[in-house]
Amino acid sequence: MFDIGFSEMIVIAIVALVVIGPERLPRVARTAGLLLGRLQRYVSDVKSDINREIQLDELKKLQSEIRDSARSVEQSLTSGVQEVRQTAQSVSESLTPTPAAVPAQPASPGDAQAPAAAPPVAVPAEQPKSTP
Repeated sequence: MFDIGFSEMIVIAIVALVVIGPERLPRVARTAGLLLGRLQRYVSDVKSDINREIQLDELKKLQSEIRDSARSVEQSLTSGVQEVRQTAQSVSESLTPTPAAVPAQPASPGDAQAPAAAPPVAVPAEQPKSTP
């Protein structure tokens, strides 16, 4: 804090002894020591408060950076999902038959024709087993 050497402290002590007097000097020195201790505690409290504020500010900056990166990841995932949905929809549309390719159903039951019967399937007849 102050750059006071030993010789300077002796000069201050001699001046204090002459000005204050020998009977009040111990009480003044004790009071000065208490005040100096309070001052040091106050300075250390202020330093710790400043350090906490700096750390809090750094944490807030880090939090905002993480939020920004999370938003960018979310946006990229959302766009990727949309691309996949569009691709799936286009593939689905290309695989489903168009309405022109499907025969139209008759509007009334009177207009209905019998559906074409499936061609007969030849089933081989079982041959009797011969006994020897």
